[in-house]
Amino acid sequence: MNGTTRANIHAGLNVKIVLKADQRSGKLTEGIVKDILTNSPSHPHGIKVRLTSGDVGRVKEIG
Repeated sequence: MNGTTRANIHAGLNVKIVLKADQRSGKLTEGIVKDILTNSPSHPHGIKVRLTSGDVGRVKEIG
């Protein structure tokens, strides 16, 4: 599964995201999905989510 399809992502899922500030470096932040912010069924750069920690970014890895 990859982070570009909204159907693969749901609240409570453990994911790794890239924050806006880390897009150049590609540094990943791990956490649990709280909210899904992207409305479209897919996005080429990853579905945007909010983690329980409050961090917002695009999903790069699931699990």
